Amino acid sequence: MNLLKISRKYHRWLMLFLGVQFVIWSVSGAYMVIFDIDYIHGDTLVADHQAKINPDKINYSLFELIKHYPSAEKIEVGLFINQEVYRFRQDGTQYLLDASTGRQLSPLGEEQAVTAARHYYSGTGDIADVDLITENPPFELSSRALPAWRINFDDFGSPSLYLSARSGKLVTKRHEFWRTFDTMFRLHVMDYEEEDASNWLLFWVVLFSLLAAILGLVLTYFRVFKANAQDNDDGNESVSENKEASR
Repeated sequence: MNLLKISRKYHRWLMLFLGVQFVIWSVSGAYMVIFDIDYIHGDTLVADHQAKINPDKINYSLFELIKHYPSAEKIEVGLFINQEVYRFRQDGTQYLLDASTGRQLSPLGEEQAVTAARHYYSGTGDIADVDLITENPPFELSSRALPAWRINFDDFGSPSLYLSARSGKLVTKRHEFWRTFDTMFRLHVMDYEEEDASNWLLFWVVLFSLLAAILGLVLTYFRVFKANAQDNDDGNESVSENKEASR
């Protein structure tokens, strides 16, 4: 009976503190399971153009590029809005050149960023606003991508596209469902800054949750199995007494 009292007491107090977190785990887990992860990642926001590089349009030779940018490294040929371009780094700075004329396209202006965003975007919504982010990026954008243009669309889920002002590449895409997913993940792993599941708060809460579950099993044993056994014993004793009385 001492074990029953101890289990009842500590199970009650543990669940008083852990119950709210159990609800949070249930709600956040359900949200992350119900929504398709590809949709959360915003894959449907970007059009798949399947464009190919046309070698005939690359008139600015690699020799000329090296001549004008002698410290260039990580040189690559790619596309920017169906236009052949060179992308490379020199002295820690990303460059974007027109591969036809050698004209420097970076850093992108607002008009170029808007044109690129419309090219990448698969939806039909109008552009709500445009911002150039050079410092203090929002939580959904890595500081390594700065400077970057954020183009917000007036469409379902308030989607945003982030374009590198240096390379012209699409850095990332976000919408309200992703932002909610990110919040749910933080609540789920109980790390509200780094979003790291390997944190001590989660460890201790899980440990106490296991203890509460074990105490709950002890209570179940006493209230269900042992109680049924006691009822059977009492019933057998009553039957025996009735038989004795009938004799």
